[in-house]
Amino acid sequence: MTSQTTSLPLTASNPAPQATRQLRNFIGGEHVDGVRTFDKLNPVDGSLIAEVHESGRHEVDRAVAAARAALDGPWGRMTTGERATILRRIADTIERRFDDLVAAEVGDTGKPETLARDLDVARAAANFRAFADVVSAAGLDSFLTELPDGRRALNYAVRKPLGVVAVIVPWNLPLLLLTWKLAPALAGGNTVVVKPSEETPSSATLLAEILLEAGLPAGVVNVVHGFGEDSAGEFLTTHPGIDGVTFTGESSTGSAIMRAVAPRVRPVSFELGGKNAAVVFADADLDTAIAGLARSTYLNTGQVCLCTERIYVERAIFDDVAAGLAEQAARLRLGRPEDPATTTGPLISQAHRAKVLSYLDLAQQEGATLLAGGGIPSLGPGLDGGSWIEPTLWTGLDNSHRTVREEVFGPVAALIPFDTEEEAIALANDTDYGLAAVTWTRDLSRGHRVAQRMRVGMSWVNTWYLRDLRSPFGGVGLSGIGREGGHHSLEFYTEPTNVCVQL
Repeated sequence: MTSQTTSLPLTASNPAPQATRQLRNFIGGEHVDGVRTFDKLNPVDGSLIAEVHESGRHEVDRAVAAARAALDGPWGRMTTGERATILRRIADTIERRFDDLVAAEVGDTGKPETLARDLDVARAAANFRAFADVVSAAGLDSFLTELPDGRRALNYAVRKPLGVVAVIVPWNLPLLLLTWKLAPALAGGNTVVVKPSEETPSSATLLAEILLEAGLPAGVVNVVHGFGEDSAGEFLTTHPGIDGVTFTGESSTGSAIMRAVAPRVRPVSFELGGKNAAVVFADADLDTAIAGLARSTYLNTGQVCLCTERIYVERAIFDDVAAGLAEQAARLRLGRPEDPATTTGPLISQAHRAKVLSYLDLAQQEGATLLAGGGIPSLGPGLDGGSWIEPTLWTGLDNSHRTVREEVFGPVAALIPFDTEEEAIALANDTDYGLAAVTWTRDLSRGHRVAQRMRVGMSWVNTWYLRDLRSPFGGVGLSGIGREGGHHSLEFYTEPTNVCVQL
């Protein structure tokens, strides 16, 4: 049923009211109760943040119906220019509510406030502006056709929305990745049902309110909370009213979604897991490379799909890189997110920490030599209830070991030596994943050569996580299907229709 009182808004000045905050579903412009509630805990100290209302089948049905009605209503009749104007207004409203969104992200994830400000929320606004520009400039093919029999025709293509799109986003960069999908979906004229991770429900709920405040019609974006199997995720991906699914998360979940949509032959766009490699040649600028490796390994506590977990180092500089990166790991400051000195937050949950710790135990069983970390830090009684883990680095393993082949998704990396360029490329490509890679070298020709041979969707040279939002984003193998970014996103979120007019 619809709640008679709306959810208490999360604000920077009042992040945690005395009464337990209720995070309800957002359907057709209203906050809606779920079939039951579940607790959302703060990963910093284990305290209760909110009670979240889980959607059942009825709530998902209602959300899909609201999205369909909005698609058939005024939203579906808006011009591209009118939609672009609303996207820019959404970006402006995000910036007005900047501190509130920071509070939501920090509360759910425990990441440092500085990271949430500089990356997550800043990118959320940028995503809407970027796709407003992309859709305003986008065009499609047109041909003047002349046939041998003398007939002439004009063929041109027009874009139509894919329809009602299910957007399922993960917990590591919840607002950034939600807006990365939501902005192009709206730019293309679609309506959306969002299922955020059960671990990070706050920013999606707040963003739904912000969208309404910015003038987006009710029902264009709806939010349903819950889990995967026998919950909102399953009910959404198997719903006959969904025209496509976009998902970022674990590869195994992507496989389950493919099975769910297969009977209805719905399109999917997946950005999945990674076991990303970095290759460091002896001619690299070592200070720059080591600083870059520290960032690509430990940013967001290693909980970024693009993070580096395998580091291949030319043997002549192996000891120097190992010592330098271990020193960088030891310098990281774990602490409360509001402390400006904090560089590294906790893992998202106790359950995820248990998974990461199991890989650290496995690495040592496999014969790894720890250079840094490897356990749970002691941070004092105010923080020890959180999901903390030490930034970790090890040597002594190779590509035959499970910890070098399976995604850990934590602040961990294995250092492995190589002797030749061909060996480095072969080692980096020896994986079932294929999301991202980094090459560190002063030799520009080698940088181009090696980067192009990496079997990945994104290949950096002498940098990491530097992107133009118009460039293709995605992976191969277990790392996903399709590409996002610029017109590549529009290729998923819109359907081209060819019109042929005989002249």
